[in-house]
Amino acid sequence: MLPSLCRFHRQFSRALLPLASRQVELKLLSSSTHVQRAKYGNATSERKKFYRDVTISQGEGGLYEINLDRKKLKTPGGKLFTVPNEALAIAVATEWDVQKDTLKFYTMHLTTLCNTALDNPTHRDKDQIISAALKFLDTDTVCYRVEEPPGLVELQKNEWDPVLDWIERRYNVVIGSSFSIMGPQIPEETKETFRQHLGSYNFWSLIGLEYVINQLKSVVLSFGLIDRHLTVEQAVLLARLEEEYQIQRWGNVEWAHDYDMYELRARTAAGALFVYLSSESATMKKKILQE
Repeated sequence: MLPSLCRFHRQFSRALLPLASRQVELKLLSSSTHVQRAKYGNATSERKKFYRDVTISQGEGGLYEINLDRKKLKTPGGKLFTVPNEALAIAVATEWDVQKDTLKFYTMHLTTLCNTALDNPTHRDKDQIISAALKFLDTDTVCYRVEEPPGLVELQKNEWDPVLDWIERRYNVVIGSSFSIMGPQIPEETKETFRQHLGSYNFWSLIGLEYVINQLKSVVLSFGLIDRHLTVEQAVLLARLEEEYQIQRWGNVEWAHDYDMYELRARTAAGALFVYLSSESATMKKKILQE
């Protein structure tokens, strides 16, 4: 299992830590729902590395712990850092192990998500997380369409409509799109279907899924990613479709465009990996490790 997961985690490494060596200040997208920035994902948080070895161990209740030399890792809230399974423990340990002389906490997305799940700084339950996630459906990126210019109208239709068609068939729901600034009227039946689907996830997986939705500003694209209908690269490109169109038309700042895109890929990939590895589904884990 360990070699398989390590191979899988390395496949994500370019997305998860693409910017560790770049000498530019990280600019995270703001989140209005689920982190206290001072402790959970501080954008400029760095400190000198204080350990040499990273190991994992199984503690009470079958939970897994992260050890930095002989010291057990703790959360920002002071709790013992524990994760529910070995796969997630290995992934988190890898984040700590690849750090160089300086710890760049803003690249350690899996650790941040675990801290959020463990400390629950906003004291929310599953129902509250689901409600917060579903609010994005009313303002979903792929549901808002422009009426001009013609090139962007066609691009949105060609790229977004297939994803909308897929999710409507996949979940037997109606979503639609709109040119109105108010967006489409999402039927209550659709919201209830998605609510029930989200309710099938455990608390940890919901933390990750809400994080992905917040990055992409889209329930539709996030479901497409988690259901493995879309890759991380595809989901991010679709979320940035209008921006990419404008860049191709007018150009971009020399390095800023690539930086923003790769950073969004890193956060989105980490969120998706967190959902997979924190899932209670043994079948899902087995499928991931086999690929």
